Amino acid sequence: MLLRFSVENWMSFRDKVTLDMVATREEQHADHIATIKKYGLKVLPVAVIYGANASGKSNLIKALRFAQQFITDPPKADTPIPIKPFLLGKDSTGHATTFRFDLLIEDTVYEYWFSLTTKRVTREGLKRINATSKETLFERNSEGDNFKLSKKIQEVDQQHFAFLGTHENQLYLTNSVSQKLTEFKPVFNWIEKGIVIIRPDSRYMGMMEITSHHNPKFKEMSTRLRDLDTGISAMRHIDISTESIFPKEVLVELATNLKEGQSLPLSPPISEDGIFLHKKNGKLTVRRLAPVHESESGKEILFSFADESDGTRRLLDVLPAFLSLEGGLTPSVFVIDELDRSLHSNLTRSLLEHYLGRRTDSSRSQLIFTTHDTQLMTQDIFRRDEIWITEREPDGASKLAAFSEFKDVRKDKDIRKSYLQGRLGGVPKIRSKVVAYENEATAR
Repeated sequence: MLLRFSVENWMSFRDKVTLDMVATREEQHADHIATIKKYGLKVLPVAVIYGANASGKSNLIKALRFAQQFITDPPKADTPIPIKPFLLGKDSTGHATTFRFDLLIEDTVYEYWFSLTTKRVTREGLKRINATSKETLFERNSEGDNFKLSKKIQEVDQQHFAFLGTHENQLYLTNSVSQKLTEFKPVFNWIEKGIVIIRPDSRYMGMMEITSHHNPKFKEMSTRLRDLDTGISAMRHIDISTESIFPKEVLVELATNLKEGQSLPLSPPISEDGIFLHKKNGKLTVRRLAPVHESESGKEILFSFADESDGTRRLLDVLPAFLSLEGGLTPSVFVIDELDRSLHSNLTRSLLEHYLGRRTDSSRSQLIFTTHDTQLMTQDIFRRDEIWITEREPDGASKLAAFSEFKDVRKDKDIRKSYLQGRLGGVPKIRSKVVAYENEATAR
């Protein structure tokens, strides 16, 4: 589980901000909370992030996505690191950008952090948090005695060799795992596979796997699509010859780059909507995924995704994530930017309530999402420490705060009304005079 994620000097975040998934002492919706007895922790299952346009919501998601990609897919040696630091300060150049993860992996807590500039990694470290103490597994910096390794670490000689082979623009964690060393692999694997990010333009995430007839979620998928009033009764796969779409040399390249078990949606003009390339057992298959509607006589009619509404297509993007989340035991964090895009408030609320209603204290899945849908801003659904606000200051720097940090947000308070009135921040500061009116007056 994700306990905390921090970022500093990234895009609009000049100062350090932290998204904290550890529950406060409040008692609302206690049945939502995951209990970690070993550490005496209670962890939140959801974080919803509000804020005005350009306030920093998506920048926080981009920070998480960049950190994940930098760890799992590092740049080539001697190439610039594509960070995006805060640029509006008086002296913004040269300052390092910092990321930090606090993670619960199985029954152990880890702290992992790294700082970098466009040229190099300046700091990196990993700690294992025991019930009563902390143990630094490794620490690296760009000055002085620049590498320290715990004496308790297995494969000590190999780990030192891996450090010597780590380029200055790459992470030691990444290189250690690439050298097939196992000590730090749980942290790498969790960051690689445990964080699933769905952007506003992502398409059909996970749909290929869930709609397979061999997947236990297949029937539930069809049931939920019917219950959510989409008009879709089921989903079907139609096999397509790979040779009819790709030349042989292109297939060889795709087979090399596509990971085992991974699906790739193909976009126009390469293919029509709803066609996936999938790799299983080293072989590529191409399938068209088609929604099924029933005619008045009960006959199944295959549609294309182009025939569906924008709202239905967005639902098909995110519903597989909710089906995975609702299993509860999968230790994954699904991060959805603009969950409400093209979705009716009642439909979005139904997805959230269905997910939260299945939670127990042993559930380990989590959901983080951004939204502008204030109809969801209610303590009937969320705890105060689950609702976050991004606010852009006059100097252009973004802040991040939970509603639980505001003293006047009581359990019985209409937080939506207070938010829209601007008492909690995170709303547009619209000028009272419209420029068009001023121009019209000048013309007269």
